[in-house]
Amino acid sequence: EEPLKKKFLLKISGRNYSEFEPERMRFHKQDFSLEILNTSRDDRRLYEYSVNKGSEEEVWQIQLEVFEPVANPSIQIVHQESSNGSCSLELRCSSERGDNVSYSWDSRDNGTGGICSGNGSVLILSFSLRSAAFGCVCTARNPVSSRRAAFDAAQCGSEQ
Repeated sequence: EEPLKKKFLLKISGRNYSEFEPERMRFHKQDFSLEILNTSRDDRRLYEYSVNKGSEEEVWQIQLEVFEPVANPSIQIVHQESSNGSCSLELRCSSERGDNVSYSWDSRDNGTGGICSGNGSVLILSFSLRSAAFGCVCTARNPVSSRRAAFDAAQCGSEQ
């Protein structure tokens, strides 16, 4: 059986410390924090912090997650029908980059009665062209970033 191996980033003994990868990390003595520089997806793993106190050892384990920020989303008209002065739209919001992206929809202003409210990348709308003076906003977000894109309902009925 192979033994378990640990890779040390930092070792402290009394007032002295040794950084094993100084080009990749920085230790801050004032608040005892460790900063990983130029974070990449390879840094996503379980880290361990341990303190020896005589015959005891205290151990904390920290799972580091690394997320790529969300790119500016775009809104596409997937399906459009307009007849008898009304409009039906299926909109899709998407972001080309980002990890664990979720989507939500809201009104650009509060005067639309919630027609733009929704969760998920797709929004289905049906409204009278006379009341098309509103806009919907898609928000793409993940744990580290958030970006928005807007759609003007007056686009319904116009040539795309």
